[in-house]
Amino acid sequence: MKNIWKQEPQLFSLNKNRTAGLTDELEIIITGRGKNWLSAEMPVKDKHKQPFGIVHGGATAALAETVASIAGWLCVDHKKQATVGLELNINHLKAVKQGRLTAISKAIHVGRKTQVWQIDIYNQHFKQVSTARLTVAVIDTL
Repeated sequence: MKNIWKQEPQLFSLNKNRTAGLTDELEIIITGRGKNWLSAEMPVKDKHKQPFGIVHGGATAALAETVASIAGWLCVDHKKQATVGLELNINHLKAVKQGRLTAISKAIHVGRKTQVWQIDIYNQHFKQVSTARLTVAVIDTL
């Protein structure tokens, strides 16, 4: 696949410029990129867990949507467009109690009006724990 970025993602800038909010609260950081993918990590801490001691599905979903949303945003002209989430679907395949989660978001479709991203999430042993798909709309801001 060709390079999809309208803006070259600089990892330092993406992490430095994030605002306080859910991404900051969950300690999600962008960790890598390629021509058609972006990756992020999130530590597993008590604040990420549900009462049974495993990572809350909402925290995993937030990780998936964060990395794919940032990737989608990097594929549009910021002077004219923005991206907004339309639909997130996630399947949790394996429970996680500790360590670190890595999410890898790959472009499936980057169109003029919509984008579709596949997000696979792995534990610290690189065993897949979740899989997700995010659809975003590309909207005009002018």
